[in-house]
Amino acid sequence: MSKQATPPTDARKSLPSTLYTEEYFLTACEGYDVFIESEGAHLSRRLRDAFALADVRAGMRVLDVGCGRGEILRHCMRLGIEAHGMDYAAVATQMSRDVVASETQRAAEGDEHGPTLQPGVCQADAKTLPFPDNSFDRVLMFDVVEHLFPWELQQAFVDIGRVLKPGGRLVIHTAPNRWYDAYAYPWVRRVRTLLGEGGNYPKDPRAITPVNQDVHVNEQDLMSMRRALKRGGYTNIRVWLDSPPQNRVESPMLAGLRRVAFGAPPFRWFFEREVFAVAEPIK
Repeated sequence: MSKQATPPTDARKSLPSTLYTEEYFLTACEGYDVFIESEGAHLSRRLRDAFALADVRAGMRVLDVGCGRGEILRHCMRLGIEAHGMDYAAVATQMSRDVVASETQRAAEGDEHGPTLQPGVCQADAKTLPFPDNSFDRVLMFDVVEHLFPWELQQAFVDIGRVLKPGGRLVIHTAPNRWYDAYAYPWVRRVRTLLGEGGNYPKDPRAITPVNQDVHVNEQDLMSMRRALKRGGYTNIRVWLDSPPQNRVESPMLAGLRRVAFGAPPFRWFFEREVFAVAEPIK
């Protein structure tokens, strides 16, 4: 592809990979509780929903950009799908390899899931993927976008487009919805404070998971996500919002407010927490 990102030199900042420790992946990175409980055999609700969007079928080749702990790779192995994983952090690369090795051993011992395809796992940068052009039917980018500075995301989108086959899809999940933190959360915090629950709602919503104050550098909303994909050279772009199930027991008044906030535009554009996107590269 001829399109290249050329940000000014002073914009070329990157987070150090050492910020992503084993403690981060096992105590703060979404889905850690399900990963620990199942030893990587099951996906969290967020990862499960995002993976379902990819519509991965037998015979496809899948790349998991930012494979983290490796549960997506393990899931692909159990489905008989050829998957490859890469991550910026050395600790994540090793965790993914350990999960792959564990699944390989289970298969060798006659596990009920039958034969598996061995994923490749490498440490690499999303901006310069170590794969040939037109290599993959699907590229997954789950909870990675928010960790890349804008210039990095632009270059990553360009290179992902290069390794996708014609008609292939990039599938994205990122959180939080930037508009929620900027506009809805202050009102949520006021209401919760009036209800005596203010201690659970710090002024900076990132402080709920403190490490996010250091690693979330590019949170998205409906419009910014679409713009970034267009600049990266994509078409057939779909971007939408969703939220995790709340399962709250509340008064009828609060329950009614919640239904309006999460069900009716334009309110839901600000109250929904998660951003999903699917797009195809222009070839």
